[in-house]
Amino acid sequence: MDFANIQSAKYIGSFPDYKSCPEGRLPEYAFIGRSNVGKSSLINMLCGRKDLARTSKTPGKTRSINLFVIDGQWQIADLPGYGYARVSKTDRKRWQRMIEEYMLFRNNLVTAFVLIDLRHELQEIDRTFINWLGARQVPFTIIFTKADKIKESHLPRHIRRIEKALLEEWETLPPTLVTSSVRETGRQQLLEYIAELNARLQTE
Repeated sequence: MDFANIQSAKYIGSFPDYKSCPEGRLPEYAFIGRSNVGKSSLINMLCGRKDLARTSKTPGKTRSINLFVIDGQWQIADLPGYGYARVSKTDRKRWQRMIEEYMLFRNNLVTAFVLIDLRHELQEIDRTFINWLGARQVPFTIIFTKADKIKESHLPRHIRRIEKALLEEWETLPPTLVTSSVRETGRQQLLEYIAELNARLQTE
């Protein structure tokens, strides 16, 4: 496989909950994080498209489960961001229920990519969500975003700060990747990681 290029990325549709999603026949990778963490930009960068996933400076733009099939071999699920959004408490609760049910019951979910903004300390809402995944044994991978906003020499310090906060409750950490949608940092590593997981599924 040519890791540097995705040949096709096709939008399947937007769905209000996991029950409405098409039957999962392909391995699926969910992208999720706090609102405005750079999720849509990362998906667009990964797929080599500028407008595949909708980007916005307004938190809460993604309001459904958006599915994309990649090269006819695997799928991306673009999930609503958790945390701040200018919506009602009712909508926030509905999104939370949607996300939790998707994580627990989507049968073709391989791993959840949990996005964390490197510029900030670990936010309590990130910690809570990560611990929720761990308690329910939902596989997840941490993706640090917006590496271009930090001096390269300072990156290790920012990463260690977040990892140290997680290790207060975790004995070992899940896999982590560092990305920048602006500089395309981590793109090939992420594609290789997904390819490795797909290959592992075929041998099981």
